[in-house]
Amino acid sequence: MAGVKRATATRPTPPDPARVARCCHALSDETRLSILECLKDGEKCVCNLTGVLGAEQSRLSFHLKVLRDAGLVAARRDGRWMHYSIEPRGLEVIRDLVDRLDPRRRKP
Repeated sequence: MAGVKRATATRPTPPDPARVARCCHALSDETRLSILECLKDGEKCVCNLTGVLGAEQSRLSFHLKVLRDAGLVAARRDGRWMHYSIEPRGLEVIRDLVDRLDPRRRKP
């Protein structure tokens, strides 16, 4: 069939497995899930998180670093304090993974 172009479906690029693994690891800890729950309503200073979660700042700093390294949390310095918020692009990695694995979302 000369001159006939075949339509090819473009597949979405699969997520980077290393990034997905970092996100899943970050979500595998109860303290980190509690931090995300606290941040769902907006940016919080680490000093506020210590009070809400009843944890020392050094412990929270470790967990916040894991969340930041996974791309799930963003940080902003204001003077001597750090303010943290949920990073929406990081959540997209998890959402895409779940969508890709969900058999109900697969096309026949």
